[in-house]
Amino acid sequence: MNAVLDTPPISENLLTRFDVSGPRYTSYPTADRFVEAFTADDYAQALAQRRSGAAALALPLSLYVHIPFCESLCYYCACNKIITKHHDKAATYLRYLSREVDLHTARMGTGQTVSQLHLGGGSPTFLSDAELRELMGMLRRNFHLAPGGEYSIEVDPRTIDAQRLDTLAELGFNRLSFGVQDFDPAVQKAVHRVQPAEQVFALVEAARARGFESINVDLIYGLPQQSPESFDRTLAQVNQLRPDRIALYAYAHLPERFKPQRRIATVELPSAGAKVSMLSRSLAAFIGAGYVYVGMDHFALPEDSLAVAKRQGRLHRNFQGYSTQPDCDLIALGVSAIGRIGATYSQNAKTLDEYYDYLDQGRFPVVRGLAVTRDDLVRRAVIMALMCQGQLQFESINLAYLVDFKNYFASEMVALQSLAEQGMVVVDDAGIQVTAQGWFFVRAVAMVFDKYLQTDRTRARFSKII
Repeated sequence: MNAVLDTPPISENLLTRFDVSGPRYTSYPTADRFVEAFTADDYAQALAQRRSGAAALALPLSLYVHIPFCESLCYYCACNKIITKHHDKAATYLRYLSREVDLHTARMGTGQTVSQLHLGGGSPTFLSDAELRELMGMLRRNFHLAPGGEYSIEVDPRTIDAQRLDTLAELGFNRLSFGVQDFDPAVQKAVHRVQPAEQVFALVEAARARGFESINVDLIYGLPQQSPESFDRTLAQVNQLRPDRIALYAYAHLPERFKPQRRIATVELPSAGAKVSMLSRSLAAFIGAGYVYVGMDHFALPEDSLAVAKRQGRLHRNFQGYSTQPDCDLIALGVSAIGRIGATYSQNAKTLDEYYDYLDQGRFPVVRGLAVTRDDLVRRAVIMALMCQGQLQFESINLAYLVDFKNYFASEMVALQSLAEQGMVVVDDAGIQVTAQGWFFVRAVAMVFDKYLQTDRTRARFSKII
């Protein structure tokens, strides 16, 4: 079986047919399955086990740091954030981040190798240059950031200029992700995020001049005031901008869960049909402009490392989405941050008060998580193989987990036949191959093997595929 190839045009009818809710599988089990029975003590034990394991020590780490602050509220946002113009809050937050790092090094030692670092939020560029230097200095004192690693930061274009780009480059960041969402002024006004296209174009040009290895642009379709025609203009501008990577997300309007979304007038949202049209036109526009559809909302230029990894079957997936970095432990720092150590997942407290309180007690701020079972591990391997390589060899799972795939997944093999009949997968005696068409809907393929969905068919908590 060969890895999934470049994708053909996808009809709006097909997109509509597979417009179902489901997990994004940045982990398995997914974060909604975490339980409060997993405590800070369980997390500390997982770290201790990593330190005592020779194989674990040899593997590089990933670091994620959550910076929750934003100066301005974006109405569509579902992230964990704190809206404030009081920058003194950042100084306090950095002190507590330092305490959290100290708790980790007390159990793991200093100098562990890190091959991937991501600063997310919120708006990491809410921090001043001096505060960013303090944060990166703290991380470098405690961890070894490997040469050639991926060191990325999410950038709010409204908080940065060419001079600040110099600072980011000096601090070792080699990847930037610009939050654009839409270039249309009416849409920007409707979601309370006004940033002229000219500003973004100038920043991307300046970033290229400074040698950043990869520049990503985030877009959202389904926002208020959007139409297929208006989004066509944004697509044309993005193709003109030509970032190395594009992340295209569907807006999920859930005002009952996310308070900021209550400021969006439902009547201004595009219809379901318009959203499907926007997705269809986006796929055609980006693939037509030479982008590779990496999968699950991600596009990349053919020479970008993400597209190269897809061609070579080296894609991986973590809480930031698709990655070129090998599967590894992830230490997550900051309020609400989600990490993975060994066979465990964990999430930090979601409010600053609770986060600070744990650290004041000298405890990890972990409030929930999960110790994965053997069945979880088998299913995770299957789901990640499908999500990342687009194929799965039965023999590899049989040997790695000492199971008979066809018997172990007998009911799933029956369920898979429906997707096979619809041209999403090819199943033979050797394994499962996601088709070029099926790669657009690989999440639906992965869902077949999700045991939790089999016992709980309530999917309202998830975003839709579209």
